[in-house]
Amino acid sequence: MTDVSAPPAPPAVGSASLIELIGSHARDADQRARFPVENMAALRAGGYLGYLVPSEYGGEGGSLNGMVSLAKELAGACMSTALIWAMHCQQVDCLVRHADAALKAEVLPRIASGEIYLASVTTGSSGGSLMSVDETLTDAPDREFLTLGRTAPVVTGGEYADAFLVTMRESGEHSDQGVSLVYAPRTELTIRPFGEWNPMGMRATASRGLRLEGMVRRDRLVGRPGQFREISHDSMIPLAHLAWSACWLGAAQKAFSGLLRQIGSTVPADRSSPLVQERIARIRVDLELVNAYLRRTCDEIELLRERGHSLNRPDLHIHVNTLKLAASELTFRAVDRMVQLAGLSVGYSADSPLSLERVFRDLRSAALNYSNDRLWTATGVLSLIDRSVHLL
Repeated sequence: MTDVSAPPAPPAVGSASLIELIGSHARDADQRARFPVENMAALRAGGYLGYLVPSEYGGEGGSLNGMVSLAKELAGACMSTALIWAMHCQQVDCLVRHADAALKAEVLPRIASGEIYLASVTTGSSGGSLMSVDETLTDAPDREFLTLGRTAPVVTGGEYADAFLVTMRESGEHSDQGVSLVYAPRTELTIRPFGEWNPMGMRATASRGLRLEGMVRRDRLVGRPGQFREISHDSMIPLAHLAWSACWLGAAQKAFSGLLRQIGSTVPADRSSPLVQERIARIRVDLELVNAYLRRTCDEIELLRERGHSLNRPDLHIHVNTLKLAASELTFRAVDRMVQLAGLSVGYSADSPLSLERVFRDLRSAALNYSNDRLWTATGVLSLIDRSVHLL
């Protein structure tokens, strides 16, 4: 194993200095739809990019529950920053669990030191599922390299990434097996951004489309050729839904805390009113339900991994899908109710110190990010298979 110097110890979850710094750039990054470079620099310097990297590679060796807690804290300050970090963690988990020993030894220490921020290029050129990839991975003439050409309409933070995990359709002997995952360093690619990024919310994720072209070494395949489906079930999908849900919940929870502190002062609502009390209760119950299901799903995944069990089972797919569906819909509903309770001047104003308007816009993306329409249908199909109804 390559010797590496240990990165600076990350501040504890909830570090006031980190959260304050990230929050201080949130409004400007949102207004200008720009990548939060200051926040990424702080995450690099603090060792946060290596949170899920095992300690033997110089990382923190953090748990999934720890990742969820930190994502919530970050999202309370800036949801875009939290999502960027959480999706990086998703890519790291894929490498930790599925890259071969040589690739892990090459890449993981550099992630732990803050040198590499990973972005995901897994969306098909026309959207759709993780497996809907049209571009084919081909052999270079010397067969030591693979030729990569990939177009993705949305790549979170892609223009600022140091490396990418890219899905490509296999060719040749593996063409009937489907999709492969490739680790592609930025230095070995030609990158052409396209399109504009001026969305309603999640503006600071800077998720423009990218065209990637280049040649990567054959030993940078992650997992078996054509078997990205295994990685998606074991890591990519579970980590995405845990991470996204944590970000959505953290943003809504922080907004609710701010609202409660302002009721009776900035927020013109009567604490003694039964109507106000009922509205507050409904918001709290939505957040409690999401938090409980998030933690329970995270515990289930960690336990299955500890025991060496497969995550590719109908009941777990249902639980992971349910988490995403519930978190995306209930956190948005909660913030919608906060806006209603706070009123036009405080809840709806973009200049309000509560920032409910920004959280509302950000959370509206939750049901669209890997569309809930697709997940409802998939969960219905899985429910027909799981006739014993294994509830979480």
